[in-house]
Amino acid sequence: MGTDIYGAIEVRDLKRAAALGADSHHEAPWVHCMDLYPLYPGGDYQPLGCLFGIRNWNGWEPVAEGRGLPADVSEAVRNEYEHDARIDGAIGGSTWVSWPELRDLDMTVTPRARGALEINENGSSLYRYYRVENEWPSDVVAEYGIPVVGASPATAAYGRWQHGATSFTYKRVTRKDVLGAGTGWDHVFAVMRSLAGRFGEEGVRLVAWFD
Repeated sequence: MGTDIYGAIEVRDLKRAAALGADSHHEAPWVHCMDLYPLYPGGDYQPLGCLFGIRNWNGWEPVAEGRGLPADVSEAVRNEYEHDARIDGAIGGSTWVSWPELRDLDMTVTPRARGALEINENGSSLYRYYRVENEWPSDVVAEYGIPVVGASPATAAYGRWQHGATSFTYKRVTRKDVLGAGTGWDHVFAVMRSLAGRFGEEGVRLVAWFD
């Protein structure tokens, strides 16, 4: 069974509160700004593992795992979460992450795995992914033989190769690979960055939940 991400971007107007002389962190309530979908449509587990520890098959050190809903979550987002939980019994974990945390991510960070093996057959839109440690996946070796890049992943060079109509990519994955341009998260980051220009760096966050 697959896992989907749901959620929303919240904002609070720290700039306006500060201009009014208020203690902005206490008197500026969080409000729902926009839903995560369709800005990010989902469909890839690597970003979920990297950011939230969900389906973390590649061994990322998650940025914001299992925090639950914020204590001061907006009423609109809480209602949305509770509605989803009522109609989908699989809804479970929730978390949140601030814009400054996302803004300051070191995009060169890699997961604990030695590498990832990506397999595509006949140029289809479907890919198989394997976490690679000190041995090649046994079912891959049984089906295709030992990869041409080397008998052991420990000494094999990262690269691409072809076996008939099947293409293989053995690579070292970084945060940039799973959160950067073309992943969909680049759009989420761009929107949150723009909102921070309006509401303040600490005035933007993403609240998310999963089934």
